[in-house]
Amino acid sequence: MASSPTLPDDCFAHAPLAAQDVARGVTRLFFRKDWFGMCEVPLPNGRRADMMAICAKGTLTIVEIKVSRADLLGDHKWPDYLDYCDRFFWAVPAGFGLDPFEGADFRPDCCGLIVADRYDAAVIREAPVRALAAARRKAETLRFARRAARRLSGEADPSIEGLL
Repeated sequence: MASSPTLPDDCFAHAPLAAQDVARGVTRLFFRKDWFGMCEVPLPNGRRADMMAICAKGTLTIVEIKVSRADLLGDHKWPDYLDYCDRFFWAVPAGFGLDPFEGADFRPDCCGLIVADRYDAAVIREAPVRALAAARRKAETLRFARRAARRLSGEADPSIEGLL
């Protein structure tokens, strides 16, 4: 049996503890679903996804973590992520008021919802799959794989980053 996943030490290192806990719970949810991901993934449009995962079928999922209502209501950039994933989820800590996610501004028609703590996460609303175009899927899958391999290379030899 595989061991439970843990977050890399630098994943959300400068984020509030609540965000780190949500990321850890989402990572465990991904693990159970046989999805594997990374946190803080730069996108070609200059944005950075809080988490991104890929499943065995190649479906790409982005998760945006929010730990405060002010952060959520002030986020107007999240639609920029939709062009880089098949599925999009919001992830929030337990006790977060979920009513904003039902409003038109947060597009319940295309966005799923996850509630998480440091030990686990649950999908409250499944995200509909909006399939990427084949060329975009290929480009994003390759970008995802290369970023994952680069991070693994950096773990194997931290001095490698200085060579680039």
